[in-house]
Amino acid sequence: MAYGQIGKLRAGLLVPLCLAAAAPFALALVNQPAVPIGEPIAPITGAGPSDQAKIALGESLFNDVRLSHDDVIACSGCHRLDFSGDDGRARSMAADGGQLDFNAPTVFSAALNFRMNWRGNFRTVEEQNEAVLLDDRLMNTSWEELLPKLRSDPDYSRRFVTLYGAAPGRTDVLDALAIFQRSLITPNARFDRYLKGERDAITADEEHGYQLFKAFGCIACHQGANVGGNLFQKFGIFRNPFAGQKTLSQADLGRFAIIGVERDRHVFRVPSLRNVAVTAPYFHDGRTASLADAVKIMARSQLGRELDQRDTDLIVKFLATLTGEYRGQPLTSAADRLQQ
Repeated sequence: MAYGQIGKLRAGLLVPLCLAAAAPFALALVNQPAVPIGEPIAPITGAGPSDQAKIALGESLFNDVRLSHDDVIACSGCHRLDFSGDDGRARSMAADGGQLDFNAPTVFSAALNFRMNWRGNFRTVEEQNEAVLLDDRLMNTSWEELLPKLRSDPDYSRRFVTLYGAAPGRTDVLDALAIFQRSLITPNARFDRYLKGERDAITADEEHGYQLFKAFGCIACHQGANVGGNLFQKFGIFRNPFAGQKTLSQADLGRFAIIGVERDRHVFRVPSLRNVAVTAPYFHDGRTASLADAVKIMARSQLGRELDQRDTDLIVKFLATLTGEYRGQPLTSAADRLQQ
């Protein structure tokens, strides 16, 4: 049985007994409607946190290069909101000029995941943010460097005093950043509208792709409101996706690299498939920018299936219906933006 998943075999398919392991804070973020009977995916509704002043403050911090050592990069450098919450690269640039170990996942709807990052090594957005700020390959800063810069800014000082009753401090900076990130949910995908009863929101081919997605067993790991993001899973259940690689990186080892338990080798947090059609490249190492290739790799590695081109194309069409909206506009990919 696949690691990190409670399920059973029925008629040759893996059927999850618990469709979502949502984090407590995620339940408070979004007022989710009841899932239509028989449907393992729930629509996203609502707009996240309602404190607009704190959201605006967090957005200012998210886009401010002063949160990094020597003012060289902002959080939005790797998570571009004018793209699709990522940077379109296989792996982002590190503070030292090299490549980072992991593909930068989208920040949109990320707060709905039960754990943060590919290895799920952070339980809260605040915990992850602090680690990013202090990591010498990421923002490469310290609170001793960061806070004086914010406190010397009259606008930040005024806004923090108004909202938190004090000058910028560690806890309040992390809180403002987290509130902003929890607002980055993307409702109103066409598939959400379909689930809520608008049956013509998706085409016949897209609906056929959804039925294949369920019948082949993809739904066992990709379900709930975030279409994934709520459990751990080994990458390579039926076939080793690292076969042919001369060496394995620390990133390839998954949770084993941080826990050291053999059963966690190549285990990752299952990614959400929200907005997947606009967030290439795919996988922890950005190994492919083709969603069709990603679907075939997953079918081969996780389900033991070789998909033909027709079924692959239908599933890709379904996945395109999961693209949601931010501030009333559908997300677009980095490649699409660059071509405009």
